[in-house]
Amino acid sequence: MLRISIVYHSETGNTEKMAELIKEGALQVAGVEVSLMTVDRLDRKALDESQVILFGTPTYYGTVSWQMKKCMDTLPVRVEGKLGAPFASAAWPGGGGYELAEMALIQGMLIRGMMVYSGGVVVGRPPTHFGAVSHKAPAGFDADRCRKLGENLALKGKELFGQP
Repeated sequence: MLRISIVYHSETGNTEKMAELIKEGALQVAGVEVSLMTVDRLDRKALDESQVILFGTPTYYGTVSWQMKKCMDTLPVRVEGKLGAPFASAAWPGGGGYELAEMALIQGMLIRGMMVYSGGVVVGRPPTHFGAVSHKAPAGFDADRCRKLGENLALKGKELFGQP
């Protein structure tokens, strides 16, 4: 059984909806178990047992929320060797910032010794580049991108960790 944890911070529900869609996509792959958790209610056992961990944040001033930053800085489990990926939401698409928030999450994962997944533009459609992004509540293309990220991570996790 491949275990995936999705850790997120959400103030308005947009990032939470992304997490739910990513879970939905991951569960399309047989032999996968997914745990959703907020940054203030981490499930230490699930995190420890997961081979794949995603981190999701709203975009605040071109970076992660302080709650997600604190979570990344104080994770209660060792995550080296696990596969990770970011996702980010934003209320305003005009100025960008999603990619910077995702890069901050990627930096945190790399510093902790995680492998970072990116399907880029070559692993099916829609593309996920650094990770899934969404403007406000994900719908249409943004929702499809979340589901695709979940499915891609489940498939890659099974490949990497020898799950049938």
